[in-house]
Amino acid sequence: MRGSSAKPKRKKAAGAALRYEHRPGRPAAERPKTPDWGCAVGCAVIPGVFVLLTPLYFFDMYWGHDLWGGLAPAWPGGAYAFAASVGVLVPLVFLAWVWPLTRMNWKKSKPRSLAWAVASLPGLAAGYLVAGVIMTTTRPKRRRDWDYGCYREGGPCWVHVHYPYLWVVGLVATLAAAALLITLFFKYGGRSSATAPSTSEPEDAPSPRSPTGTGGRRPPA
Repeated sequence: MRGSSAKPKRKKAAGAALRYEHRPGRPAAERPKTPDWGCAVGCAVIPGVFVLLTPLYFFDMYWGHDLWGGLAPAWPGGAYAFAASVGVLVPLVFLAWVWPLTRMNWKKSKPRSLAWAVASLPGLAAGYLVAGVIMTTTRPKRRRDWDYGCYREGGPCWVHVHYPYLWVVGLVATLAAAALLITLFFKYGGRSSATAPSTSEPEDAPSPRSPTGTGGRRPPA
């Protein structure tokens, strides 16, 4: 009898997707550690907020009483007119701060973007000043803190007693100024963006042989 000529089959190799379990005793592959930015952001935000709020506190302490006790009543139209003026300034200074920032494009030109960022600083400073004026009319949260300094002439409590509708006037003036700016933007800004330059060629001038300007050719039917 002849011997079998069939060759023994080889074992199939393990598939590429086959995963082996980790055996105890072998060190597992360490994953790259991602930096934890939570602590860094928190440590930077807290001092930043403190630096921004501290000048407002001193502004209220040293100039709040003189502002509402002397300047506001002497303003043309009285303290309510002064509150309306401050309310109108809120959207204006916000626009002066934000508009230069919208012109920035770091990918296109870094020097120009940096110049636009610097141009937004006066609007930021003006907004900070307006925020300081508004903060001088804010009474303490706890009623027990409404002491003599709060009711002294020009203090927050004194302002609310003598001008109870001050916040209403300021808020209405802010909303009216913001609505006016939005209306002007859509009226003039939208019109300039809608009128794009025409790329079509001008029509041929009419010639003596062709009064219609078709150059002797018959118009299409």
